[in-house]
Amino acid sequence: MSQDRLLKLKSTKSPHVVWTRKNKKVVERKIELMKFDPTLRKRVLFKETKK
Repeated sequence: MSQDRLLKLKSTKSPHVVWTRKNKKVVERKIELMKFDPTLRKRVLFKETKK
């Protein structure tokens, strides 16, 4: 994975972190995704944070 497109998504309910990437030319806003959190064992909101 290219390091310049790499971004960190942090769970709003637990300290779990997911690394992913985005196309910064197309998507200018910060990403918020509903993803599965294995520590809580349910779907929660993940928000983009600093690396």
